[in-house]
Amino acid sequence: MRYFIQFSYHGKRYHGSQIQPNAITVQAVLQNALTLILKEPIQITAAGRTDAGVHARVMFAHFDYSSVVESGALCYRLNAFLPADLAVQHIFPVTDEAHARFDAEERTYEYWVTGKKDPFLDDAAYYVKYPLNIAQMNEAAIILVGQRDFECFSKSNTDVKTYRCDLRSAIWVKDDEKLVFTITADRFLRNMVRAIVGTLINVGTGKTTLSEIPAILDSKDRSKAGASVPAKGLYLTGIKYPDNIMKSHG
Repeated sequence: MRYFIQFSYHGKRYHGSQIQPNAITVQAVLQNALTLILKEPIQITAAGRTDAGVHARVMFAHFDYSSVVESGALCYRLNAFLPADLAVQHIFPVTDEAHARFDAEERTYEYWVTGKKDPFLDDAAYYVKYPLNIAQMNEAAIILVGQRDFECFSKSNTDVKTYRCDLRSAIWVKDDEKLVFTITADRFLRNMVRAIVGTLINVGTGKTTLSEIPAILDSKDRSKAGASVPAKGLYLTGIKYPDNIMKSHG
């Protein structure tokens, strides 16, 4: 049977989500826990990969298991076994063809920026010392919305068939002591959100003008866009799937 597992993690000590040799990753830790508890080799396929230091408030993966899972009991046992920075929220059966990565219809990220030095946000947000023009940053974000080529915001040497993404929304909102950027698209390229945020911060400080944004997009040149902001401020916060892949939701 195939199951979806919903989980979250704080990315500080992980070398990304995807398994790799000689490094601690979210996939490796979660797979090991499932394998030990279910007493058979388990391999998970996640909805996507996050880079080292990036967090996920919501992440999904699928795995196959020979028996019926009692989701509440398995969640309890996993959370008792897993480290404090990795938690499981739900496990539920899906159709045999359901795929955590390929069936995802859209993904949402947040990026947190703080305008003052705050020890309690040091591992959670990017500290920007300079005043930011939020209205200008939102004007620039609107220019990016739509179906277009985002190669200028992609990590170099990325093995993808296309750089086109459908960016559905992008907005900055002031939230108490922090500034939160929320962005939703059907898919994201490697490093795309952090490069977009770096570029929009350049707009907010006046380093980049609104009129330069279309030219940056058209260039398809990573060096024309802003620097990537630190991973610690980035959160995967939502993944949308079609209803018909779910057998039930436990």
